[in-house]
Amino acid sequence: MEKRKYDLRDRAIKFSTAIIQFSQQIFTTPITLPLVAQLVKSATSVGANLCEADCAETKKDFIHKMGICNKEAKETIYWLHTIGNVLPDWKSKTEILLSEATELQLILAAIIRTAKSNEDKKAAVRRR
Repeated sequence: MEKRKYDLRDRAIKFSTAIIQFSQQIFTTPITLPLVAQLVKSATSVGANLCEADCAETKKDFIHKMGICNKEAKETIYWLHTIGNVLPDWKSKTEILLSEATELQLILAAIIRTAKSNEDKKAAVRRR
C-alpha cells in the first residue's frame, strides 16, 4: 500500500475555502461586516504564509514565517469565537470550523517547536 504524503498546504486551502463559503452565508450588517472581513483575512493568511515558509531562505526565516501562520490561526480562532457569540444561530457552524482551526494551530505550533529544537541542537554542536 502506497503511503500518502500529508500536505499541510492542501489542508490550509480547504480550510480557507470553508471559511470563505461560511462567510458568504452570513447576512451583512454593520456589525457582521468587519467580523467576517477579519475572519477571512486571518484564515486565508494561514495558507499564504505557509507558502512563504516553504520558500524560506534560512531556518530562522522558516521559523519566523511559521510563527506568523500560527498567530494567524490563533486570530482565526478568536474571530470564530466572536462570531459564534454574536450570532448564536451560527454557533454550531463555527464549532466545526473552530475544530479545524485549532488542529491547524496545534500542528503549526508543533512544527515551530520541532524546528526551534533542531536549530538549538545545531547551535549546540557548533559551539563545541
